[in-house]
Amino acid sequence: MRSGFVARLCVPFLAAVVAVLVPAHPAAAHPFGPPSTARIAVDGDRVTLAWTPAEDDWVALGQSLGAFEDPATGADTTLTGEQKLARSAAVRDYLLRHVGVTQGGRPCTAELAPLERLLAEGARFGFECPEPVVTVDVRIAALTDLHEAYRTVLTSDTPAEPAQVLFTKAEDTRSVRFDAPEGGGVPLVVPAVALVAVLGVLVVLVRRRAPAPPTASPTVSDGPAEPAATRGTGA
Repeated sequence: MRSGFVARLCVPFLAAVVAVLVPAHPAAAHPFGPPSTARIAVDGDRVTLAWTPAEDDWVALGQSLGAFEDPATGADTTLTGEQKLARSAAVRDYLLRHVGVTQGGRPCTAELAPLERLLAEGARFGFECPEPVVTVDVRIAALTDLHEAYRTVLTSDTPAEPAQVLFTKAEDTRSVRFDAPEGGGVPLVVPAVALVAVLGVLVVLVRRRAPAPPTASPTVSDGPAEPAATRGTGA
C-alpha cells in the first residue's frame, strides 16, 4: 500500500525532470546521436563535397527554416518532407552559407546540386577554386547554430592529410592537404623519370651491339721498302 503511494508521487516528479532535461525545441532532441557525415574529393581545381545528416536532423533544419507548414494551419500532404526541403529556397541559401571551401584566403565558387535525393546522397556541392587544389580550408557549420552539440565527420575520397576531420561548433573550419594529383593517380613526374631511365638503358644497349668499324688494310708497295732514316747520323 505504501509502495503504491510512493510510486504515484514519483510519476509527476519524473515527468517534471524529463520536461526540464529535454527541451521542446525540435532540434534539441537529436544532436547527441551519431554525427553527420560528409565526403570530399578533388579533381584538378575542382572540389566536390556531399554533406549527409540524419533524417531527423533534416527535419530539425527544415522546421527551423520554415520549410514545412504549420500543422495548426493545415499541411500540404501531396508533397513529402524531402520534396518540401528540396523546394525551399531558405534551405538552399542556408546550406550555401554554412558549407564552403577557400584556397589561399580566396573563396572557391560554390554550386549546390538539386536536393532531390538529399536523404540518400545528402547536399551535394561543387567548388571551383582559382588554382589546382593542393591545400584548402573547408568549412562545415551546418546545424551547429541550432545546437552546439551537432558535429560532422568529413572523410576524403582523395588521399589527403588528414584523411578524416571532425567539425564542431568551436572548430567549424579545417585545413586539408591533398597530396595526390588529379584523379588520385601516380604523379606525372614519376613516369617521366622512368621514361628517361628506360631510354638511357636502350642507348647503352644499342651502342654495345653496334658493329665495330672496319680497320684500314696495309698498302702493298711495288718495290722494296725504303730503310728508315737514322737519327743523329747527319746522312
